[in-house]
Amino acid sequence: MVDKSQLLRGTLEGCIVKIIGDEETYGYEIISRLQDYGFDDVREGTTYPILVRLERKKFITSKYKESPLGPKRKYYFLTETGEEFLNEFQTVWNDVKESVDKVMKGE
Repeated sequence: MVDKSQLLRGTLEGCIVKIIGDEETYGYEIISRLQDYGFDDVREGTTYPILVRLERKKFITSKYKESPLGPKRKYYFLTETGEEFLNEFQTVWNDVKESVDKVMKGE
């Protein structure tokens, strides 16, 4: 059986950076958007450690902001380094996807 989590490991970093790059957002919203995109198995235990790692790498930064529905939320923002990472990730992802598609199609 294929271990989906192994395939997702590096891919989720790029997807999370892309979501944050689209607009400032907070953890729960990131998880919801990933699930909307079809990452049904993604949960808090997967996402929050990635957010911490991305912040340590200086790809993202965060700030607590007021929430209309209760306590302050930690919002994430893309940094310049994060934009560079995202551009590189998209290039590498497209190359890998193209190669895997060729193999799967027998080209």
